[in-house]
Amino acid sequence: MAEFLTERDKRTHYCGTLCESDIGKEVCVMGWVQRQRDLGSLIFITLRDRTGVIQLAFDDDTDRAVFDKAFGVRAEYVLAAHGKVRSRGGDVNPDLPTGKVEIEVTELKILSAAKTPPFEVSDTKRTKDETALRYRYIDLRRPELQRNIRLRHDIARVAREYYYENGFLEIETPMMIKPTPEGARDYLVPSRIHKGSFYALPQSPQIYKQLLMLSGFDRYIQLARCFRDEDLRADRQPEFTQIDLEMSFATQEEIMQMNEGFIARAFREIMGIEIPLPMPRMTFREAMERYGSDKPDTRYGMEIIDISDAVKDSEFAVFRSAIENGGSVRAIVAKGGAATLSRKEIDKLTEHAKGIGAKGLAFVRWVEDAPNCSFAKFMTEDQLSAIYAKVGLEKGDVLLICADKDKVVLPTLGALRQIVAKKLDLIPEGKFNFLWITEFPFFEWNEETQNWDAMHHPFTMPLEECLPQLETDPGSVRAKCYDMVLNGVELLSGSIRITDWQLQERMFRVLGLTPAEIETKFGFLVEAYKYGAPPHGGSGMGLDRLAMVMSGADSLRDVIAFPKVQNASELMSGCPVPADPKALTDLGIVVPLNDEE
Repeated sequence: MAEFLTERDKRTHYCGTLCESDIGKEVCVMGWVQRQRDLGSLIFITLRDRTGVIQLAFDDDTDRAVFDKAFGVRAEYVLAAHGKVRSRGGDVNPDLPTGKVEIEVTELKILSAAKTPPFEVSDTKRTKDETALRYRYIDLRRPELQRNIRLRHDIARVAREYYYENGFLEIETPMMIKPTPEGARDYLVPSRIHKGSFYALPQSPQIYKQLLMLSGFDRYIQLARCFRDEDLRADRQPEFTQIDLEMSFATQEEIMQMNEGFIARAFREIMGIEIPLPMPRMTFREAMERYGSDKPDTRYGMEIIDISDAVKDSEFAVFRSAIENGGSVRAIVAKGGAATLSRKEIDKLTEHAKGIGAKGLAFVRWVEDAPNCSFAKFMTEDQLSAIYAKVGLEKGDVLLICADKDKVVLPTLGALRQIVAKKLDLIPEGKFNFLWITEFPFFEWNEETQNWDAMHHPFTMPLEECLPQLETDPGSVRAKCYDMVLNGVELLSGSIRITDWQLQERMFRVLGLTPAEIETKFGFLVEAYKYGAPPHGGSGMGLDRLAMVMSGADSLRDVIAFPKVQNASELMSGCPVPADPKALTDLGIVVPLNDEE
C-alpha cells in the first residue's frame, strides 16, 4: 500500500545534484527506481529524477524494516529516501556525476508501486516507436528525452529574455480564426452558434501580427502554436510552436540581424558554442545551382557541377536533347566513393532519382585502372577526358550525372547528394552551419490548378525591380523573403510585407482571386491598409526544429512531449476519436457511415 508524504518529508536535493561536498549531510531525495540490486546482505537502489541518478545503500547497519522494504522494491517504484551522504570508497562509478557518493538510507517510503513496465527506461536500450509512444509517459522518463525537453524549455526561455530585452512585446493572437490560404490544409473548428460555419486553427499568426503593426505595436513576439493538416515526416508535426516576430520600420537586414542575435545567444548560453556572425548569405538561385536545394547542408562539399559545355557536342542523345530543350547536364562527384557505391548501390540511386522525376542516371565508377562509364560508347576519348577534367574525377571516385530540365536535374542531384553523403559518412558531427537563403521566386506554378501560387504567402513584398513583370512574367518575380537554414533544416522563414493596399490587390489578382474572393477572404486586411500602414516585416522560427538540431535528435518526436505519428494520431490517448452523436447534432454536423458499417 502506498505511503504518504508528511511535512518532514520535504525534498532537500535532486538526485543528480549530490557530490563530494555533500558528504556528511542529512538529505531527502525522491524519484523513480532505475534499478535494484540485491547482494544478500547489501541492497543498492539507483534512484532517478530529472537531474540524474543517485545510489541508495542498505546494509547490516540499516534498520531491518527499512532493509526489508528495500528488498521488495522494483523498477519504476516511486520512493522517498532519507539518509546521510557518504563516500562510495573504492566503488566509484566514473561514468556518473554522482558516482563518488551514495546515500546511507535511514528511512524509506514507497510512495507508489509500479507494474513491470513494458520496456526498460534507458538511454542505451530503445524500444519500438509504437510501444514507446503508446506508453509515452514512461518513455519520457528516459534521460535522453528529459534532456531534450529541458533544452527545448531553455530555448523558449532565452527567446523570451532576448526579445524582451530588445523591446519586443509578447502579444497573444487568436487560436480560432478565419480560414485563409497559407499553403496547407486548415484544421477546422465547427461553430455551435453559427451552424454550418467554421473557425480555422491558425497555420501561423500571419495576418494578426501584421494588423498589430498597423496598430502601432512596432515589435511583436509570440511563442505561437500553429496547426497544419499535412502529411507528416521527421521534421513535421500537425501542431508545432514557432518563435514568431514582427517589426515595423525595419529593413530586411535589421530583421535578419535580430534573429541572428537570438541564435548566437541561444547557442552561447545553452551549448557554450559561439556562432560566427553575420551568417553567410546565398540567393535561392545560387543555392539550387550549387546544392540542388533551397535548404542546403553546407557541412560537406559534393557541390553540383554543370557539365553541359563538355557534353553538348556528344552523340549521346540523352545529353544532347536535354540541352537542346533548354535543360542542362549536371553532376556530383562522390570522392573516394567507389568502394561503397557498388553497381547495385548505384542502381538503387537510379531508382530513387526516377522516383523524384528524373528519367534516369548516368554514372562513371572508377575502380580499376580505367573508369567504368555507363555512356562511354556514345563519347569520344577526348570528350570523356574533358568531363573527367571538368569535375576533377580521380581513381576511387564515382560520378553521377542527370540530364533534363533544371527543375528536374537540380532537386534530383540535391537529393542524391544527401543520400550519398550519409552512405559515405561525410557529415561531421557537432558542427552547426547556418545560412541565409534570399530572393526566392515569388510565384510557383501549380500544375494541378494551372495557376500561380505564392511560394511563401501572398503578403510578401516583391523586389521593386520585379514589379513591372508582376502580370506579364510572374515566374521571374523575386520576393523580399529570407529563410534561415541550419545543417540542411529550414529553421526560419520570413519576409518584408506588402503595405500598399493597391499592390496587395494586384498580387491577389495575379494569384487568380476574383474581387469577390478578395473581399470575402481578405477584405478586412485590405481595408486596414487604407488607414496608414507602416513598413514592416517579420519571421517565424520553428522552436521544435531548432531543438531537434541542437539536441542532435533524429525527429521532432524526440523534442515534443506528446507527438503525433505519421497518420496524425496520438497512440497514447488514441485520438482522434469519433465525436459524441449529441455534440454533432448540436453542431449541425452529419458524419456519413463508413462502408463497412
